[in-house]
Amino acid sequence: MKKVLLTAAAVNALFAGAAFADITIGVAGPMTGQYAAFGQQLKIGAQQAVEDINAKGGVLGEKLVLSVGDDACDPKQAVAVANQFASQGVPFVAGHFCSGSSIPASQVYADEGIVQISPASTNPAFTDQRPGPGIYRVCGRDDQQGAVAGEYIAKHFPDTKVAVINDKSAYGKGLADETEKSLKAAGKDPVLVESYTAGEKDYTALVTKLKQAGVGLVYVGGYHPEAGLMARQMKEQGMKTLIMSGDALVTDEYWAITGDAGQGTLMTFSPDPRKNAEAKPVVDALAAKGQTAEGYVLYTYAAIQAWADAAEKAGSTEHDAVVKGLDEGTFDTVVGKLEFDDKGDVTLPGYVVYEWKDGKYDYVAEK
Repeated sequence: MKKVLLTAAAVNALFAGAAFADITIGVAGPMTGQYAAFGQQLKIGAQQAVEDINAKGGVLGEKLVLSVGDDACDPKQAVAVANQFASQGVPFVAGHFCSGSSIPASQVYADEGIVQISPASTNPAFTDQRPGPGIYRVCGRDDQQGAVAGEYIAKHFPDTKVAVINDKSAYGKGLADETEKSLKAAGKDPVLVESYTAGEKDYTALVTKLKQAGVGLVYVGGYHPEAGLMARQMKEQGMKTLIMSGDALVTDEYWAITGDAGQGTLMTFSPDPRKNAEAKPVVDALAAKGQTAEGYVLYTYAAIQAWADAAEKAGSTEHDAVVKGLDEGTFDTVVGKLEFDDKGDVTLPGYVVYEWKDGKYDYVAEK
């Protein structure tokens, strides 16, 4: 009798497992803290991708379930999030945002056989030194971004005194270093190179130093909260110095901080995916919910699209099979048709220059 009961229990467990055999995937980024605007971009993109994929039948006939990890752009928290995902048995993570989080987390993912595709981590070391073959990104790299910024500054501001500053983070310093390198290659040396501490509320001393040096353009290797404060504090000192930075300014929060002081701010970012015909249904669906597809929303969506497509073609969510699919496949996504090279970098159009004007960012009008 006991044996029969056990068998029945096993059968019931089998059917219960079949009924609830969802596939849990992860999205990770700064859901809290001063860079939470970017975590929300990743979360919104992931939620919409999961919703749309599930509406079409899921992956391999199973529904996707999203697990959200908050790393606050802190390396230690990122490792903790990665280990949490591993304990949940997730096969894939879209994340992280900050390079300083993605790089240490990638070691956990490589060790645990989890595919990682970052929508936003641009530091070259993320893929140049990746610890395993399942580590990818769908965004560009700082050596590409810095080259575009440096060449643009040298061409359009040949007689302007330029400063290059950074927040000492993996992202900020890496981007500033690449921009400085590009400037010097174009024959333009910065008059000031400085570091600052992220998270402070008063950059008056740094702003005063920029003013005394006669800086007309300051390149900021860092994130929008600090850049926004500097823009305001420069305006308060009567300066007309222009700010240029990278993709960490692609959030409406930048203008919320600066107000009119942000007028004319320049930044580099990939060609705006919101303008792609393939992205329109997603952009419209988000708008109907009162959400925007700014910044890295669509890049997160595309990361999940690529993984789901690779898993479908492989007939499995198993690490090696999906990696083979990602390495060999071409994927139609909301950010365009993409492939991955042997480092895990994506083959997409490079960076372009944007300008903040009247609370919005768009391609800069060529001078």
